[in-house]
Formats: sequence, C-alpha cells, structure tokens
Amino acid sequence: MSVIKLIDKDGVSHILDAVEGWRVMEIIREHGFDVGGLCGGACSCATCHVDVDGAWASKLVPANDDEEAMLDEVPVAGPSSRLSCQIIYSPELSGLTVRLVANG
Repeated sequence: MSVIKLIDKDGVSHILDAVEGWRVMEIIREHGFDVGGLCGGACSCATCHVDVDGAWASKLVPANDDEEAMLDEVPVAGPSSRLSCQIIYSPELSGLTVRLVANG
C-alpha cells in the first residue's frame, strides 16, 4: 500500500493512503486535513506550504523557479520547505513524511 506520513500542526502523526499521480496537497486534503491550497495547485499562493522530512528532501524533484519564488514569500519557510501542490506522488515516495506548517 502506498502511504505518506503527515504530521499535523499539533505534532500528531497520521498515515495517509496515497494515490499515484496525485499532488501531495490533494492527498492531504482528501483525508480531511486543512492544507490550504487556495490557488488549487497553480503554484500561486503558497498556502499549501509543508516541511519535508530531511531524509526525503533529496528524493524529491527539485523545486522549480516558480515554487522557489513562492516560498521566498513565506516568512516561516526553511531549507526543507516545499509547496505540497508541486510534489506529485509516485510509488517511490511511499513513506514520504511531511509536516503541516502554520504560515503565520
């Protein structure tokens, strides 16, 4: 079974079934968590900002210029910050761990 591990804003860990080809943002939202995504995945709002576990960061396709520009606008962005709308789930990412981030 393909899964991602989500750590919510309270620090509670959840295992979520994942669907190949879906954006990580969509997977998180499908399981009832508020992940933002106000722009619907167009990489134009940064509300779906997550922190990727360090062990997984290098396994992801690097952020493109548009994603980097959006992350530059997030005051709490760090070195492992990504927009969950820009991470497309594949079976190689089974076990991917991301943390929801309070963007305020």
